[in-house]
Amino acid sequence: MNRFKHNTFFQLFFFGNYFAGVCAIALSLEGSLQQHVPLFDPLFYILAFAATVSYYSLAYIRTEFSPESATNRTSWYTQHHTLMNRTQAIFLFILVIGSVYFAVKNIETILNLSLFEWTLIILFPLVSAFYYGVDNKFIGKHNLRNIGWLKPLIIGFTWAGLVTVFPVMFYAIEHTTHYELTLVGCFLFLKNVMFITVLSVLFDIKDYAMDYNVQLKTLVVKLGLRKTLFYIIIPLCVVGLCSFLIYAHLQNFSLMKRVINTLPFLAVIAVTYSMYNRRDIFYYLIVIDGLMLFKALCGITAMIFF
Repeated sequence: MNRFKHNTFFQLFFFGNYFAGVCAIALSLEGSLQQHVPLFDPLFYILAFAATVSYYSLAYIRTEFSPESATNRTSWYTQHHTLMNRTQAIFLFILVIGSVYFAVKNIETILNLSLFEWTLIILFPLVSAFYYGVDNKFIGKHNLRNIGWLKPLIIGFTWAGLVTVFPVMFYAIEHTTHYELTLVGCFLFLKNVMFITVLSVLFDIKDYAMDYNVQLKTLVVKLGLRKTLFYIIIPLCVVGLCSFLIYAHLQNFSLMKRVINTLPFLAVIAVTYSMYNRRDIFYYLIVIDGLMLFKALCGITAMIFF
């Protein structure tokens, strides 16, 4: 691992949030298959990738870091400021052009969307905007990221919307039908909210010292490491696992399908026990974020082969 840490491509792939974009595509594919939506026009996956990369890069690009608060990641963004600004512009261009193309192509269907559908389309981008902060003379200044205990839930909620709701919504619009709220869709949405919220709490461990110093009351800061791991993370994983097993029983999943879908929960529990030791930033970017990719691959495998 150490020999890769100073590799330019390796750093760009993880620091530049391209790996997060890959996870967004994989989870979207999983969400589509699990809701029995055919894999469709690649435009959605291109937009999901571009949106994820540009969104996660935004916080580092628009913020000036003092030498005292510098980390490996922030130092990398400072050194590659020009490159990241240019790639950010490219991804934003892709988002605008792709969205306009999709809107023009499906304008009649979009104009006939229900209030419920419009609410879903607006809700998740709006929440993600308030996460980083909105300062407007009409609505005032709000930043959900500063509410430490709420921060992981907002991340989980936004991700679940992107990879569970939007793929089905996109497909429905392309095929001139309406998005329907189903029991399967609700379960998968809540499952993704819970799973990614847990990963976000684990990720907050990395920033414990900094959050403590600026008095950002994340769960890790409020409860401490041990209580967070054993009173929050593991119980949530157990609840999620039990909920899935009940759902799998009601849906008559095969044994192999159940086993494969339980692996991500067990992987989170295993990683939780590893968090007592101090970890490098790449551990969080590869292993913690990698659990999203692992979950997606397990879900895709179970749907295709079992």
